[in-house]
Amino acid sequence: MTTVPTGPSRAAASPSAAGGVGPLLRAWREQRRVSQLELALRADSSARHISFIETGRSRPSEEMVLRLAERLDVPMRERNALLLAAGYAPRFPHTPLDDPALDALRDGIERLISAFEPYPALVVDAMYDVVAANRGVTMLFDGMPPALLTPPLNAVRLTLHPQGLAPRILNLREWRGHLLEQMRRHIALRRSEPLRALYEEVAAYPVPDTGGRHPEEPGEPVAYFALPMVVEHEGRRLSFVSSISTFNTPMDVTVAELAVETLLPADPATAKYLQTWLS
Repeated sequence: MTTVPTGPSRAAASPSAAGGVGPLLRAWREQRRVSQLELALRADSSARHISFIETGRSRPSEEMVLRLAERLDVPMRERNALLLAAGYAPRFPHTPLDDPALDALRDGIERLISAFEPYPALVVDAMYDVVAANRGVTMLFDGMPPALLTPPLNAVRLTLHPQGLAPRILNLREWRGHLLEQMRRHIALRRSEPLRALYEEVAAYPVPDTGGRHPEEPGEPVAYFALPMVVEHEGRRLSFVSSISTFNTPMDVTVAELAVETLLPADPATAKYLQTWLS
């Protein structure tokens, strides 16, 4: 298992609190396409009270700010921004991942992704920066230019860069479309300008000529149960499907923004090769 050093979190850029909490709450409500009446029903309030909060005629209680944020599915980092805009202290800590307070978390992550070997597994933050990876992942990224492997490693950049994994992905156009759509969903959820900037960067990468081709099916056709990432590795055709897990009840911004991605073999040949390669 490889723990990757990271710099300060860039997930970041919460909306300005200069205009108070009302405009921020209204922006989140409109982003979620929820009417004042519907939000009031969800929050056990009234449309009149919601209107007064949004226009600044009423200052919501700390409890109300958190209740509205929960009903609007506002990310934890931005809930702190809403509290600050309303004049309250942030509720959720943002503990650096290398802090001793998160020793148990790091140990659990290390055990989890190490136990997943020989199959690839990695942990990323809200900006897709890699904070931990096992040997299966380092195998896939082996041979990339040093500039791309300088921390903080970014999983999306490593995957889609024309000098990264992209030329080795045989169904690049399909996999690229999947990753970009995933990023668009996250941008809509988090309203993060740094994440949007990353999206614009990777979406502008040219598709390598060697990528995007459809490989010949090996032997008998494989009935895939999810879109696979088909990679050429040392002359072999490997197929993976991705599974992403998050913490169910986070109480810390850092923990809330972590995601564990595992790459399951999509066919028996890939499973057999990995078991042999890492044995």
